[in-house]
Amino acid sequence: MAILPRPVSPTSAFADLREMFSRERPHRWSILALSITLTGFLLWGFLVDSRIPPKEREIIYVESWMSDRKDSDIIRRQIEDLAKYEAALERKQREFQSVADSLGIEWREDEIRNRAQRKETIAAMNKLLHKRLEAALAHEAGATDTATR
Repeated sequence: MAILPRPVSPTSAFADLREMFSRERPHRWSILALSITLTGFLLWGFLVDSRIPPKEREIIYVESWMSDRKDSDIIRRQIEDLAKYEAALERKQREFQSVADSLGIEWREDEIRNRAQRKETIAAMNKLLHKRLEAALAHEAGATDTATR
Protein backbone atom coordinates (compact mmCIF):
# COMPACT_ATOMS: atom_id res chain seq x y z
CA MET A 1 0.00 0.00 0.00
CA ALA A 2 1.42 3.37 -1.00
CA ILE A 3 1.96 6.11 1.58
CA LEU A 4 1.28 8.96 -0.82
CA PRO A 5 -1.87 9.25 -2.97
CA ARG A 6 -1.74 7.84 -6.48
CA PRO A 7 -0.82 10.86 -8.61
CA VAL A 8 1.86 11.97 -6.11
CA SER A 9 5.20 10.25 -5.73
CA PRO A 10 8.61 11.59 -4.74
CA THR A 11 9.83 11.33 -8.33
CA SER A 12 6.84 13.20 -9.76
CA ALA A 13 7.12 15.86 -7.02
CA PHE A 14 10.81 16.34 -7.81
CA ALA A 15 9.99 16.48 -11.54
CA ASP A 16 7.38 19.19 -10.89
CA LEU A 17 9.89 21.20 -8.83
CA ARG A 18 12.56 20.88 -11.53
CA GLU A 19 10.05 21.88 -14.19
CA MET A 20 8.98 24.88 -12.10
CA PHE A 21 12.53 26.21 -11.91
CA SER A 22 13.70 25.19 -15.36
CA ARG A 23 11.71 27.82 -17.26
CA GLU A 24 12.15 31.51 -16.81
CA ARG A 25 9.25 32.67 -14.63
CA PRO A 26 9.06 36.28 -13.42
CA HIS A 27 8.30 35.60 -9.74
CA ARG A 28 10.12 32.34 -9.10
CA TRP A 29 12.94 33.75 -6.94
CA SER A 30 10.68 36.00 -4.88
CA ILE A 31 8.27 33.11 -4.23
CA LEU A 32 11.20 30.83 -3.33
CA ALA A 33 12.63 33.44 -0.95
CA LEU A 34 9.22 34.01 0.63
CA SER A 35 8.60 30.29 1.14
CA ILE A 36 12.06 29.77 2.65
CA THR A 37 11.57 32.78 4.94
CA LEU A 38 8.16 31.65 6.16
CA THR A 39 9.35 28.10 6.74
CA GLY A 40 12.43 29.35 8.57
CA PHE A 41 10.30 31.68 10.69
CA LEU A 42 7.98 28.83 11.70
CA LEU A 43 10.90 26.55 12.56
CA TRP A 44 12.55 29.36 14.55
CA GLY A 45 9.25 29.90 16.43
CA PHE A 46 9.04 26.21 17.35
CA LEU A 47 12.67 26.28 18.49
CA VAL A 48 12.12 29.31 20.71
CA ASP A 49 8.89 27.90 22.11
CA SER A 50 10.49 24.56 22.97
CA ARG A 51 13.23 26.07 25.13
CA ILE A 52 12.75 25.61 28.83
CA PRO A 53 13.95 28.57 30.89
CA PRO A 54 16.48 27.74 33.58
CA LYS A 55 14.90 27.24 36.98
CA GLU A 56 15.50 30.17 39.25
CA ARG A 57 17.12 29.55 42.58
CA GLU A 58 14.62 29.33 45.38
CA ILE A 59 15.71 30.90 48.63
CA ILE A 60 13.85 29.86 51.73
CA TYR A 61 14.30 32.03 54.78
CA VAL A 62 13.80 30.31 58.11
CA GLU A 63 13.18 32.32 61.22
CA SER A 64 15.36 31.35 64.12
CA TRP A 65 13.70 31.14 67.48
CA MET A 66 14.97 31.08 71.00
CA SER A 67 15.07 27.62 72.49
CA ASP A 68 13.39 28.83 75.69
CA ARG A 69 10.45 30.40 73.87
CA LYS A 70 7.15 30.07 75.70
CA ASP A 71 4.00 28.52 74.26
CA SER A 72 2.13 31.76 74.89
CA ASP A 73 4.61 33.62 72.66
CA ILE A 74 4.05 31.10 69.90
CA ILE A 75 0.26 31.39 70.13
CA ARG A 76 0.40 35.21 70.19
CA ARG A 77 2.47 35.07 67.02
CA GLN A 78 -0.08 32.74 65.43
CA ILE A 79 -2.86 35.21 66.27
CA GLU A 80 -0.85 38.05 64.68
CA ASP A 81 -0.08 35.94 61.60
CA LEU A 82 -3.75 35.07 61.18
CA ALA A 83 -4.70 38.77 61.28
CA LYS A 84 -1.96 39.63 58.76
CA TYR A 85 -3.09 36.80 56.48
CA GLU A 86 -6.70 37.97 56.61
CA ALA A 87 -5.68 41.57 55.80
CA ALA A 88 -3.56 40.42 52.85
CA LEU A 89 -6.41 38.25 51.60
CA GLU A 90 -8.81 41.19 51.77
CA ARG A 91 -6.41 43.38 49.75
CA LYS A 92 -5.93 40.71 47.09
CA GLN A 93 -9.67 40.11 46.85
CA ARG A 94 -10.30 43.84 46.31
CA GLU A 95 -7.78 43.77 43.45
CA PHE A 96 -9.50 40.80 41.82
CA GLN A 97 -12.92 42.36 42.37
CA SER A 98 -11.85 45.49 40.51
CA VAL A 99 -10.63 43.30 37.64
CA ALA A 100 -13.94 41.39 37.70
CA ASP A 101 -15.85 44.69 37.59
CA SER A 102 -13.86 45.83 34.57
CA LEU A 103 -14.58 42.51 32.81
CA GLY A 104 -18.26 42.53 33.74
CA ILE A 105 -18.13 39.44 35.96
CA GLU A 106 -20.77 39.28 38.69
CA TRP A 107 -19.05 38.40 41.97
CA ARG A 108 -21.10 40.06 44.72
CA GLU A 109 -23.39 37.12 45.60
CA ASP A 110 -20.47 34.71 45.87
CA GLU A 111 -18.52 37.25 47.89
CA ILE A 112 -21.32 37.66 50.44
CA ARG A 113 -21.56 33.89 50.92
CA ASN A 114 -17.80 33.41 51.07
CA ARG A 115 -17.28 36.36 53.43
CA ALA A 116 -19.81 34.90 55.91
CA GLN A 117 -18.14 31.50 55.73
CA ARG A 118 -14.67 33.03 56.13
CA LYS A 119 -15.81 35.13 59.13
CA GLU A 120 -17.13 31.98 60.81
CA THR A 121 -13.86 30.16 60.14
CA ILE A 122 -11.71 33.05 61.37
CA ALA A 123 -13.88 33.46 64.47
CA ALA A 124 -13.53 29.75 65.24
CA MET A 125 -9.76 29.91 64.74
CA ASN A 126 -9.45 33.01 66.95
CA LYS A 127 -11.58 31.35 69.63
CA LEU A 128 -9.40 28.24 69.52
CA LEU A 129 -6.18 30.25 69.61
CA HIS A 130 -7.38 32.39 72.52
CA LYS A 131 -8.42 29.26 74.40
CA ARG A 132 -4.97 27.78 73.81
CA LEU A 133 -3.37 31.06 74.87
CA GLU A 134 -5.29 31.04 78.15
CA ALA A 135 -4.28 27.41 78.75
CA ALA A 136 -0.64 28.19 77.96
CA LEU A 137 -0.65 31.22 80.27
CA ALA A 138 -2.23 29.15 83.04
CA HIS A 139 0.33 26.39 82.49
CA GLU A 140 3.19 28.89 82.55
CA ALA A 141 1.82 30.51 85.71
CA GLY A 142 1.57 27.08 87.34
CA ALA A 143 5.10 26.23 86.25
CA THR A 144 6.51 29.44 87.75
CA ASP A 145 4.61 28.81 91.03
CA THR A 146 6.16 25.36 91.33
CA ALA A 147 9.58 26.69 90.37
CA THR A 148 9.49 29.35 93.14
CA ARG A 149 8.51 26.90 95.88
